[in-house]
Amino acid sequence: MKKIEDYITSIPDFPEPGIIFRDITTVVGDADGLKLAIDQMQAKLEGVEFDAIAGLESRGFIFGMPIAYNLGKPFIPVRKKGKLPRETVSQSYELEYGTAEIEIHKEDVKPGMKIVLIDDLIATGGTLEAAAKLFGKMDAPVVKIVCLLELKGLNGRAALEGLDVETIIAYDGI
Repeated sequence: MKKIEDYITSIPDFPEPGIIFRDITTVVGDADGLKLAIDQMQAKLEGVEFDAIAGLESRGFIFGMPIAYNLGKPFIPVRKKGKLPRETVSQSYELEYGTAEIEIHKEDVKPGMKIVLIDDLIATGGTLEAAAKLFGKMDAPVVKIVCLLELKGLNGRAALEGLDVETIIAYDGI
């Protein structure tokens, strides 16, 4: 039986020399790879009490939506600023050169809701940290974060200290 690692394509020197790009499109582009990824990520939620799954734009949608569907939970999209049409709540965060902002629809989150965050990758942890803060200010704690990949060399878990974080695959480099 294949493992998730078998479906990931590693592309050396992309987008610049010294970087190994971990391409997940070869996971989602294969029915067996996609099923394996969804099943393994969903298994990380066994025994976790939660009310909704939130997925970070855009690859968190790919994995979060089917998990929410399978578990009969609502899905909350976490989008880049300006992409949601109704009243939003936002959180800014630091980028390497500047800042960015993410938003959720205000009415999608009720105080006391327990949230699971889903994304494809933990790199620096900045976007996931911002999402956890965003739900926190809505009085909806993040009870678990599940990602397919982690690039340990970027130390993203440091930004997520105190949160329950699990990944399927962790690569030592960047």
